[in-house]
Amino acid sequence: MELLSHLQLGFETAFTLNNLLYAFIGCVLGTLIGVLPGLGPVATIAMLLPVTYGMEPTPALIMLSSIYYGAQYGGSTTAILVNLPGESSSVVTALDGYQMAQQGRAGVALATAGIGSFFAGTVSTLIVAMFAVPLTALALDFGAADYFSLMVFGLVAAVIMAAGSLTKALGMIIIGLLLGTIGTDVNSGVARYTFGQLSLFEGLDFVCIAMGIFGVAEIVKNLESGDARAQGTAPVNTLWPQREDFRRMWPAILRGTGLGSLLGILPGAGATLASFSAYSLEKKLSRHPEQFGQGAIEGVAGPESANNAAAQTSFIPLLTLGIPSSATMAMMVAAMMIHNIQPGPQVMSANPTLFWGLIASMWLGNLILVILNLPLVGLWARLLRIPYRILYPLILVFCCIGVFSLNSSVDDIWQMVVFGLVGYLLGKLKLEAAPLLLGFVLGPLLEENLRRALLLSRGDFSVFVTRPISATLIGAAAVLLLLMLLPKLNRSREEVFQE
Repeated sequence: MELLSHLQLGFETAFTLNNLLYAFIGCVLGTLIGVLPGLGPVATIAMLLPVTYGMEPTPALIMLSSIYYGAQYGGSTTAILVNLPGESSSVVTALDGYQMAQQGRAGVALATAGIGSFFAGTVSTLIVAMFAVPLTALALDFGAADYFSLMVFGLVAAVIMAAGSLTKALGMIIIGLLLGTIGTDVNSGVARYTFGQLSLFEGLDFVCIAMGIFGVAEIVKNLESGDARAQGTAPVNTLWPQREDFRRMWPAILRGTGLGSLLGILPGAGATLASFSAYSLEKKLSRHPEQFGQGAIEGVAGPESANNAAAQTSFIPLLTLGIPSSATMAMMVAAMMIHNIQPGPQVMSANPTLFWGLIASMWLGNLILVILNLPLVGLWARLLRIPYRILYPLILVFCCIGVFSLNSSVDDIWQMVVFGLVGYLLGKLKLEAAPLLLGFVLGPLLEENLRRALLLSRGDFSVFVTRPISATLIGAAAVLLLLMLLPKLNRSREEVFQE
């Protein structure tokens, strides 16, 4: 009954005209971002953070979260119609979705993606609502040592979930942690690694880093590879799947929803890993694995359900523990801090309207996306015909305006440019940028809780293993590291990401 009363409060908040409008705006922007390759939800949310300064916290967060899961919908449209995923989580959808389109079943593939995403979004929203209260109650028992250990576990999990070499992922985490130390030390007032530059005394700006690494770097990469977008799209016929299609898609949707809901909670996993894992699972369970890559409907239903479920459940650690599980959730942390809201268990008690309104808006946003996407498939496909030489100057101008509006400082624009070049080099070296961003966000929190724990224990490091919660998390992180250091398991992990 308590859950129902909380959801009632959430829907009363989400169904106000103002919040409905911002949910709709977020869904439209998210779909547009998913459709157009070259600008992901992280960079877009970074660009829109300055816009939310003058907004109330609830509509601001509803709009930004709608952009995130809206991008999961939009990415599947172009993946199916023109074999060009707008989002990394939709890459695997293109394998069978485009083949279905080539066979004259583009409408069925799009409907499958829409139905799977809506079902997964509905179920995962309920999971978020059910787990929110018990996890928040648990988080209230967390001390400084427990939060430190939780962040260590999160960073270790982010390393393991990152694609490619463990060493490279670990290196990116460490670089992010080091970047987070730049600026004036809060406790001592000493300037660290500022090199006498006044603009660095307050540290590097999170928005500048995110916009540079994920926005500017992506533009440079696209300009280098040329405008490879297809000009022709597959025709969309009937949208309604046949009985046989439903029989094959529903088990895949259920499995994808369960797998995505679990992986979304884990730090560093996110929608991309969920979609690839779901595809691999469906292929292994299928009686006809040879059909995958040739237009198997399970290859669309499973991944699309998984990526949307993961997008929703990634809010669980953010809302209950204050820990971002992905780069996009790190942007949501920044958005909450802009509005003087400290992410963590106190959000539920201090801002219940915001907390439950955001959860209710997830289901509402999924409904808007279904209504918005399927009838407007033709419009989204036509947007791909806009030449990239017209799009990228507009994106760059918007990036510069957004960054400059943060502090009215040209130095922020230079920061963005520098990190744009850094992001481009990371791509060339096949290094993932997301662990760096997570390290940068969690670094100051990690340091603060480490200091606080040692201050309370008078310098006794045993506090991290004598407190039950802290000891459990440290132990779990150590076990994960040891398992991944085993050559056989490490090879298996690399084979999974390779596939």
